[in-house]
Amino acid sequence: MSRKLAFTKMHGAGNDFVVLDGIKGSLPALESLAQRLGDRHFGIGFDQLLVVRPSRTADFRMEIYNADGSQVEMCANGIRCFFQYLREAGHTRLDELRVETLSGVVVPRWAGPGRVSVEMGPPILEPAKIPTRLGDPAGAGPVLDARLDLDGRSLSVNCLSMGNPHCVVYVDDVDTTAVETLGPALERHDAFPNRVNVEFVQLVSRAHLRQRTWERGAGETLACGSGACASVVASILRGVTDARVRVELRGGDLDIDWAGGSTSVFMTGPAATVFTGTIELEGS
Repeated sequence: MSRKLAFTKMHGAGNDFVVLDGIKGSLPALESLAQRLGDRHFGIGFDQLLVVRPSRTADFRMEIYNADGSQVEMCANGIRCFFQYLREAGHTRLDELRVETLSGVVVPRWAGPGRVSVEMGPPILEPAKIPTRLGDPAGAGPVLDARLDLDGRSLSVNCLSMGNPHCVVYVDDVDTTAVETLGPALERHDAFPNRVNVEFVQLVSRAHLRQRTWERGAGETLACGSGACASVVASILRGVTDARVRVELRGGDLDIDWAGGSTSVFMTGPAATVFTGTIELEGS
C-alpha cells in the first residue's frame, strides 16, 4: 500500500522549506519523514520541514523539523513562509496572526505582496536560558565578546537566543571564512548543551551587516532570519550598529529593527512559493 502526500515548496531569502498541512489530513511520523523528504538527491530537499497544526493557544501552531529529523523551536524565515502558506491555502484572510511555536507565540504580519513582517519577541540574554555555559551561569547576561577555545584556537563569541540559541562571531570577510569547518565545530561545542546556530558576521556600516549562517541540524543555509535578528541584537549591544539594520544574506536581504531593552525584535523579508506537488509514501 502507498499513498500520495501533498506538499508545498517555499523559500524565504533562499532559506528553503517544505510545508505539510496537518489540518487538511493526517501525517506519518515526522522525524523519519523529514529525513526522507529533506534529502536533496533522493527526496524533495529543504533546510527545514514546516508543519501546519491547529492550536489551542493561538491561531495556528507551527512545527519545525530539520533535514536530519531533529525538531527545533523557531525559524524566522520559516514563519514568514508559514504565514504566506496559510493565506494562499485559504486557512485565513487575516493580515496578522498569532502562531504557536516551541519558543512561544510569534506574530507575523502582511507587509505587502510577497513580504511578511514578524514580531519576534525580545531577545533572551541570560546564559542559562540561551542555553550556554559561557558567561555567568546565574547572571542576567548579555554574553558579549566571550572567549571560547576551539581546538586550541581562541575565538571571541557573542551568545543569545531568539527562541533558539545563537552564537555570533565577527569576521573580516564572510566570503573567505571557513564556515564549513568552524560552523559544525561551534554547533557541537561543549559550551552549548542544546547545540547552537552559528552566525559569521561582517560589519559593513552602522546600518549594514553581511552574514553567513551554519544552522544546527541543517548545515550552511542561504539565509537565517532568527540568526539575522541575533546578529543585529549583538551588534546593537556592542554599540557597532544603529537600531535599524539591513542584513545581507546569500539568499537575499532582511530588515531588522530593535529598540533595545525588553522590546521586541522586528524582522521583515520575503516569502515565496516555489511549487506544489505530491510525493508517494511507500508502506503507508
